[in-house]
Amino acid sequence: MRVTIKDVAREAKVSVASVSRALNGAGGVTSATEKRIREVAARMRYMPHGAARSLITRRTHAIGALLPDLHGEFFSELIRGIDLEARTHGLHLLVSSSHAGADDAAAALRAMQGRVDGIVILSSGLDETFLKANLPENLPTVLLNSPAFGGTHTVLNIDNFAGTYAMVRHLVGLGHERIVFVGGPKGNFDAGQREQGFRAAMAECLPNQSPRIVPGDFTEASGYRAGRELADPKQRPQVVFAANDMMAVGCLQAFKEAGLGVPGDIALAGFDDIPIARYVTPPLSTVRVRIADLGKNAMDLLAGLIERPDSRSAASIHTLGCDVVVRESCGAGQARTTARRKQRRPI
Repeated sequence: MRVTIKDVAREAKVSVASVSRALNGAGGVTSATEKRIREVAARMRYMPHGAARSLITRRTHAIGALLPDLHGEFFSELIRGIDLEARTHGLHLLVSSSHAGADDAAAALRAMQGRVDGIVILSSGLDETFLKANLPENLPTVLLNSPAFGGTHTVLNIDNFAGTYAMVRHLVGLGHERIVFVGGPKGNFDAGQREQGFRAAMAECLPNQSPRIVPGDFTEASGYRAGRELADPKQRPQVVFAANDMMAVGCLQAFKEAGLGVPGDIALAGFDDIPIARYVTPPLSTVRVRIADLGKNAMDLLAGLIERPDSRSAASIHTLGCDVVVRESCGAGQARTTARRKQRRPI
C-alpha cells in the first residue's frame, strides 16, 4: 500500500502539518524535528503526492514542449537546450509531437492541461484560431518560429531571412552565379522566410538571374530527390543552397552517386548547422542556428512568464541571429586558390 503523509506523521510522532512544513522546507519546525521527519520519510519510502501538492501550490513544476516531430538532430538539440535551462529553474520537461497535424497537436495540448506550468510550441501549422481554441487563456506560452498572431503571445524566431540573405551574398562573392535553392515545406514559417531571403538576395546580387527554386520538405529524402534532379548535366547549377542541412545531406549523397565532386563539380550549402554538418565529407558550409540556445532562450522566456504573471499581458517578439559558417562544400578554398593563381606574375 502507498505510504501517506499521515503514516509519516504517526511514525515520527508529529502532526501532518509539521511533516508538510519539514519536507517542503517551509520552516516552522526545529532542525532536529526536521531531520527526524526526513529520516522517517526516507525509511518509509514516502513520496509526496504531486497532484495533491499542485492543488495547494497551483504549480506542477513541469513545463511542456510541443514540437512537429521528435526525430532528427535539430529537434534533439532543441530539446536539450530547453531541458538544461528548465532544470536551472527547478522545472521538468514533458515533450510531445504534432507530426500528424492539428488533431495530434490538440490532443497533446489537452493531455498537458493541468500538468504543466507553461508550454513551448514549435508547430508552423497552428494558427491563432487553433491556439485560442486549444490553449487555456492563462497558460504561459512561448511560440517558436511562428508569426506574431497580432501580439497575443510571446514569440521567439530565428532570423531566417537575414541568414539566407547572408549566405547568398557569400556564394556570389565566391563567383557563383547559377544558384539553385531547395525550398522547405509549403506553409512552414521558417521555409517561407528563407525563400524570401533567397529571392531578395538574388534580386540584389544577381538581378539578371531568375531565382530558381526546387521543392523540398526539410527531409533528407527530399534533398536526395532534388540532388538527383540537379545532377543532370542539363539541370546542373554551380551551387545548390538547401533550406536546411538535412536536405543538403541528401543532395550530397545524390551528387556522390552521380559521380560529381563537391565542390569541384557542384558546390553545396545548407542551413541550421546541425552537429553532423561538420562531419560529412566534405564538411558542409551552412547558416548556423545556435539550436540549443534557441531552446534555452525559449525556456528562459517561459520561466519569466511563469514567475512573473503580471508580464503575460505584454506579449513580445524576440529574434535569434544566424551566422554563415564557411567549410569546404561551398568552394571557398577553390575560390581562394584560383584568386592566388590569377595574382601570380609570369617569370
